Amino acid sequence: MKITLTKLLVGLFALAVVGAVAHGLRPVPVEVDLVEVGRGELVVTVDEDGKTRVRDRYTVSAPVAGRLRRVLLRPGDRVAAGQTVLAVLEPREPELLDARTRAQAEARVRVAEAAVQRAAAGLERGKVQHAFALAELERTERLRRGKSTSAGDVDRAREAARLAEQDARAARFAAKVAEFELLQARAALMPEPSQAARPLELRSPIDGTVLRVFQESETVLGPETRLMELAELERLEVEIDVLSSDGARIATGARVMLDHWGGPTLAARVRRVEPSAFTKVSALGVEEQRVNVIADLVDPPAKRAGMGDGFRVDARIVLSEDQDVLKAPTSALFRDAGKWAAFVFEAGKARRRMLEVGRSTALEAEVLGGLAQGERVIVHPGDRVKDGAEVVERPGAVR
Repeated sequence: MKITLTKLLVGLFALAVVGAVAHGLRPVPVEVDLVEVGRGELVVTVDEDGKTRVRDRYTVSAPVAGRLRRVLLRPGDRVAAGQTVLAVLEPREPELLDARTRAQAEARVRVAEAAVQRAAAGLERGKVQHAFALAELERTERLRRGKSTSAGDVDRAREAARLAEQDARAARFAAKVAEFELLQARAALMPEPSQAARPLELRSPIDGTVLRVFQESETVLGPETRLMELAELERLEVEIDVLSSDGARIATGARVMLDHWGGPTLAARVRRVEPSAFTKVSALGVEEQRVNVIADLVDPPAKRAGMGDGFRVDARIVLSEDQDVLKAPTSALFRDAGKWAAFVFEAGKARRRMLEVGRSTALEAEVLGGLAQGERVIVHPGDRVKDGAEVVERPGAVR
């Protein structure tokens, strides 16, 4: 049979058309982003906003009525205990105290004297506890050098010594405040005639900083009028409110990282999770039960120079941290029949793999089963990615 050129060309054209149709019907591989599963550090944190506050603040008030001279101190000024004159009161002509008023004033003096005695006992107790904590730390370090105890025991002993030192310092602060309040209570009694015209100088009860000045201009004041607020800025703490469900998982002594306050990242330790929660309305209008977490700053004051009372911070409270875990990006995980799953890249195809997932963060999750180190998973799989579908890595993707 003789094949003409025309028939040959028609046949070739028909084959080309069939080939083009077959190629068009062939599934096009889906471009995907791949990430390799590996081992590394996994730090699980609770991330919330917080604010700084001084641990102890003291409000100076006028002990008696009188004319206040202009206050020269300003917020941020340093004051020295017993030396810096905070304010000067020029007393009015003394008024006769009736029996009832004098009895009340004398009772306040006795209460202040009892407070001084209680503060002195607290100071002595704080000194004893601090000394015991230092001795315990020295003993633990000696046992560690002999390899008779763990490094964790040494860390706990150091933390206990640090907390005991802070408690002793707070006790000294309370003793100074109690003595100053006793002076105020005694000043409330009617002065002797020879003292009636003598100006009353109010001196600082602590070594610290002026936080606020409530009365600046010269004016006539009544007794117990607030004049200014003092504090030790070196003794800052951080108040962080978290969801009550997160607060239940936070342990005393947990590590805290503080950012975005205007300086370098600072370290802190959780001192207390308050036992009482409160209701707070979120930005979306949802009522939430939240609880305050109080953390002590660990870094020295020189590293946090410029930080003051009421500063906003971004706090990350560490719930757990592991150095060598198998982890995968959370963007690769999805729920399938109530369980976790991911698409694994195998020989150009996407294969659904059921997983066992442990702890997780916003970006990474611990993989307890279902994946091996070195395997690559598909992140952000779209609707076109199915089990067995042909896939190809997107050009320029970062592994």
